[in-house]
Amino acid sequence: MTQKTIEYSPIFHFPVQIYYEDTDFSGVVYHPNFLKYFERAREHVIGADVLNLLWQQQQLGFAVYRTDMLCHDGVEFADIVDVRTRYYFESKYRTVWQQEIWRPNAKKPAVTATIEMVCMNQQRQMAPMPLNLITQLQQQFNQS
Repeated sequence: MTQKTIEYSPIFHFPVQIYYEDTDFSGVVYHPNFLKYFERAREHVIGADVLNLLWQQQQLGFAVYRTDMLCHDGVEFADIVDVRTRYYFESKYRTVWQQEIWRPNAKKPAVTATIEMVCMNQQRQMAPMPLNLITQLQQQFNQS
């Protein structure tokens, strides 16, 4: 059996300030908020303007298909964490995002996730990603 070689993008860094509202009674981030941080980082990689044009001009967007998240360590109020993001193309319909949240000076990530995204049209049917978007994202592979 031949194993598929996966070509990941470079790692993108996105800082997130942890506010009191992000935490539970103990001052530790409430776990669903990690998904928000991952979403913000993915939007930063693609670009809000690109996502908006994609929706307005081609009626295409992205939806989470599958998420696998592990919380290894607590993230606390007042931390400024580094959300590290890389991705690869699974197909013309799907991207897979490997994301990690790192606390300052940590030796390992506090949270890790694999998030699969699919491109969908307004009728909520899978649709191929536009070639110009794929080209733009692939160009990021060569910039690092």
